Amino acid sequence: MTSPLDRNPTLTLPEFKLESGITLHSVDVVYKTWGALNAERNNVMVICHPFTGSADVHKWWSPLMGCGKAFDTTRFFIFCANVLGSPFGTTSPLSIDPSTGKAYGPKFPATTIRDDVRLHKMVLDHLGVTSVAVAIGGSMGGMTVLEWQLCFPGFVHRAIPIATCAKQSAWCISWGEVKRQIIWADPAFMGGHYPADRPPTYALAIARMAGLLSYRSPESYEERFGRRIQDQSASHAQHAIQLSNEEDKEYPYYETQSYLRAKGASFVGTFDANCYLHIIRKMDTHDIVRDRMPLSLPGPNSPTPDAEADAALAALLATLPPRPLVISISSDILCPPREQALLAQNIPEADLVVIDSVAGHDGFLVEHERINEAVVQYLEREFPELYSN
Repeated sequence: MTSPLDRNPTLTLPEFKLESGITLHSVDVVYKTWGALNAERNNVMVICHPFTGSADVHKWWSPLMGCGKAFDTTRFFIFCANVLGSPFGTTSPLSIDPSTGKAYGPKFPATTIRDDVRLHKMVLDHLGVTSVAVAIGGSMGGMTVLEWQLCFPGFVHRAIPIATCAKQSAWCISWGEVKRQIIWADPAFMGGHYPADRPPTYALAIARMAGLLSYRSPESYEERFGRRIQDQSASHAQHAIQLSNEEDKEYPYYETQSYLRAKGASFVGTFDANCYLHIIRKMDTHDIVRDRMPLSLPGPNSPTPDAEADAALAALLATLPPRPLVISISSDILCPPREQALLAQNIPEADLVVIDSVAGHDGFLVEHERINEAVVQYLEREFPELYSN
């Protein structure tokens, strides 16, 4: 083994051309690594973070990290990088545009998940990585896992996409639109040109609350909160941002309200509204078939557009490396199990594990023990050379 590399570096690239054709200059990529590269520099695990996650995997998937666990740094060199548009250091709306000397704000150009993969590949090249053993991620991270194998065929040998999809659904795009409208409607948003010290915290908190409704299942809210009432004066949400009004005092204050308000209030301290909108748009563009599979010319015997799209997707999935581990959460309403079943049915020799849980989409973040067990069993089978001692 070589010595561990720098743990919290930033790689700055002179320029980076986006899928749109726009070139960004002086592009920062913040990433983290754990473990050490082997002599072949191929014992690499790439973790792809979800929507509001970051390269700091300990903050959102820590129960999976450690010796004997899924993210075992004694066996793998683990890499995770922040995506373009995130507020955690990689170039984003918060970054300074070299051409103006001011923050990009809403003028930050559109980016795609494919852009993130190509950018992160440049970081791995910088680190001297020769190939990736396995890529793993949930939700948006799972989208990124699929794109890794398509953008760089043969570079990533195995994949573990969790609670994800081959293309963003109309349902998810609709949820994104609701969040956008909430933020746009806040006068403090100012078309995205808000001062750094006066961001649209109210709208961002409400958008986060809306998102939390889709991240969990109705059963999980009923099980966790039911109709229990809480003393509003004792709510910790009141210490951060006021999301209630005078009218609320005339009605019961339910625990589920307190939970949503507290989560919304805490979120505005860590995220940025322009970044939030940018990444939602990024996820909307996700479609692994886009610009990859030719469309047939229309004719009397042509398949319907839906049938043609389904056939193109199946054909593309069949080209992916064999034996991925696909994981579903049974109660997921954002990326329901049928979408992971579609992946498993068409990628050669895929394993599908469905975790029975009421946690909804967020099950990939909370069902630690069962996900860890499935991932470790898979890695031991697929990489016996790394588990021989």
